[in-house]
Amino acid sequence: MTNPYVPLLVMMGIAALLAIGGLAASAVLGPKRYNRAKLEAYECGIQPTPHAVGGGRFPVKYYLVAMTFIVFDIEVVFLYPWAVDFTELAMFGLVAMVGFLALITVPFLYEWRRGGLDWDED
Repeated sequence: MTNPYVPLLVMMGIAALLAIGGLAASAVLGPKRYNRAKLEAYECGIQPTPHAVGGGRFPVKYYLVAMTFIVFDIEVVFLYPWAVDFTELAMFGLVAMVGFLALITVPFLYEWRRGGLDWDED
């Protein structure tokens, strides 16, 4: 009798081989014709703005908006199953969700302190 995980490991190995093989084949066989337009930064179809003297860094607000979306999207994904089985989970579910919400408030407070929720300022 064989181990029941062997077919799963074989499938994962084949998938990894195909992924790495596809990347390697595209690197070897793909066209390498670079021009000025392909190497420029793309900003919504308009001409890119010149970089700032200090290095041209993006404002933190872009990253904070992305972080807000990810944090609160994950929060909602975990809140749905908890809300569906709220009566069956009883006190354990309540304590676990309060702990989860306490952990979720940390990035929210970080973003609030960094000014990610102040949309009037640039």
